[in-house]
Amino acid sequence: MSKNFIKPSILPGFMELLPNEQRIFDDIATKILKVYEKNGCYPIDTPVIEKADVLLVKSGGETEKQVYAFQKGKNDLALRFDLTVPFARYVAQHINELEFPFKRYQLGKVYRGERNQRGRYREFYQLDIDVINKDKLSVDNDAWVISLASQAFKEIKLPNYKFQISNRKILSGIFEYLQIENTFETMNLIDKYDKMPTNEFQAELEKLIGEEKSNFINKIMSINGSSAQIINQLKGFDINETYAEGVNEIARVVKMLEILKVEEKEYDINLKIIRGLDYYTGTVFETKLIGNESYGSICSGGRYDNLAENYTDTVLPGVGISIGLTRLFFVLQEIGFIEIYNLNRSDDFIILPLGDTMDYCSIILDKLLANGSRASIYFDDASLKKKLKYANNLKIQNVIIVGEEEVKNKIVKIKDMVSGEEKIIKIDDL
Repeated sequence: MSKNFIKPSILPGFMELLPNEQRIFDDIATKILKVYEKNGCYPIDTPVIEKADVLLVKSGGETEKQVYAFQKGKNDLALRFDLTVPFARYVAQHINELEFPFKRYQLGKVYRGERNQRGRYREFYQLDIDVINKDKLSVDNDAWVISLASQAFKEIKLPNYKFQISNRKILSGIFEYLQIENTFETMNLIDKYDKMPTNEFQAELEKLIGEEKSNFINKIMSINGSSAQIINQLKGFDINETYAEGVNEIARVVKMLEILKVEEKEYDINLKIIRGLDYYTGTVFETKLIGNESYGSICSGGRYDNLAENYTDTVLPGVGISIGLTRLFFVLQEIGFIEIYNLNRSDDFIILPLGDTMDYCSIILDKLLANGSRASIYFDDASLKKKLKYANNLKIQNVIIVGEEEVKNKIVKIKDMVSGEEKIIKIDDL
């Protein structure tokens, strides 16, 4: 009687990797985390499940539609949709135990009910840094978090990326000046500028705010040139205090990026960047891969004036940047970057016993592990050809074949599976 097997599969919108891909994924994450750690950030973790009223207190629009919410007994619960809102709750809850300004990094999975499409995930890793302070936070921190992302991308040798930087106060000031009331709809439309044909965008904008106001906004958004040229042109408009504040802030961010050694080729000012989440108030940024812009942003974030206002009376302004690590990995697979990724395997060893040599293999293993190498013994009975194929398929660089001759002469024979070279050393020199 045949058994009815269930076909092994996962839901759409979730990523699983094979072991060698997972090692590359983990190596990328580790390198980025080391950048954040050495720059004075501290690690935290928060629960994947939060109380729904805590998590959704400041969400709305598209954000709330994507949240996985459910009930367990009498409790209304939700899966975190990013790491920033739980971070705000965390800071408010532990406010008397933290030192401010508080700089944190966090790697964790988040969940969004995204419409199923290629490269969009419902479960994905985010890797965040945030700085939060009491009462006020210098705009210099906005540039600092961008500089950390820049360092991280250089560390993993990511080519041709560009930060797109804007400030929400610029458009907010213009909206005040033009007395635009349907700001939310207008902001949402501008956020889709690069995803629509120009004539379609213009027609939709005119429908929302009229031709005269639409022309004025387009005039501002069409300003181009170097960062310095764009800032000078923006300063030429005498609009209002909110607008001027936004222009001055973006000018300061650019100045600080220069001081923090972020090269001018790494960023552009792009006034069409809005960011969809509702809590951003000042500087905002997204990151595109040049030549592969169709994949969307791989890293984004911005300034929030008081994200924790619903949890505490203390004003807690902050700024953060988030790398969508799962999405980034997908894009890097698509463009062939993962195939050429330099995962250092020079300290990978596998020991292949021939005959009754396990005692000697164990001594070799202990020495390798003590030296910090990654090593294991092939315990199962198989031909040498099969053992070598196993090592090759796992991309283990160094193979140590241990036979009676090696035991007798107290030597170790190491074969480099990449170059094919063999070397013999005394076990005491291993």
